[in-house]
Amino acid sequence: MQRLRLVTFNIAHGRGLTPIQGFTSSRKLRSNLRRISDLLVKLDADVVALQEIDECSLWAGSFDHLDYLRAHAGFAHAAFGVHNRRSGLVKLNYGNAVLSRYPIVDTETVVFGKRRLGEKGFLFTEIDVGGRILPLVNLHLHFGFRRKRMVQLEHLVAWLRAKERERGRGWAIPPIVCGDFNTPDTGDDATAGLFRHLADYGDYSLHPVGGKTFPSPMPGRALDFVFVPHGCRAARSEVVRSFLSDHRPVMVEFSVA
Repeated sequence: MQRLRLVTFNIAHGRGLTPIQGFTSSRKLRSNLRRISDLLVKLDADVVALQEIDECSLWAGSFDHLDYLRAHAGFAHAAFGVHNRRSGLVKLNYGNAVLSRYPIVDTETVVFGKRRLGEKGFLFTEIDVGGRILPLVNLHLHFGFRRKRMVQLEHLVAWLRAKERERGRGWAIPPIVCGDFNTPDTGDDATAGLFRHLADYGDYSLHPVGGKTFPSPMPGRALDFVFVPHGCRAARSEVVRSFLSDHRPVMVEFSVA
């Protein structure tokens, strides 16, 4: 049995608790990212799914945040899924990313729309853990409208079904799905909708079990989740107390046979 720790964390472009994007100095951004790196080391994370991370954006110091985190936290492998690309004088390039102690053998980035700012999507990775391929979806859904979130979920599910037909026989487990779901306080939204769709793959458990993740100083809402498939055993989770972003990270630990 291989025991793994997965962390999902919306890092808010590295700005910490500063409410407005673009008002954080490059020096402060680097300091914030080093503190995030220290937290990931402290949590002993094997795989980290990050949302709102910048590749090279004017409003976020114009440097590669993923490479900075990878180097300071000591991860051997990384993959970027940029959902927003805006070139020219005001460069904005950001999206989702994955850090891993284990080799990432395949990646694919899926963008839900064509906007160059504020667009959402997901990063799919296949991670080789001792010869077993673990599929992981790192997802960020629309923050404003339920209808858009549900359309985005339909997009994800259709893509997953096609990917499973293409690659599924090589997977050790069904896909793990995690990220920022931007779910309001209602039972009929993104998490409930995804549960219904994932039933095609078998039983899933939703983590964390209780606990709020947003806003981080005084959490009142649960936005960040991990859907763990039946192939992951003895799963336990926690919302990590942290003030390094407006979200709190979620850690899930589980075993894979």
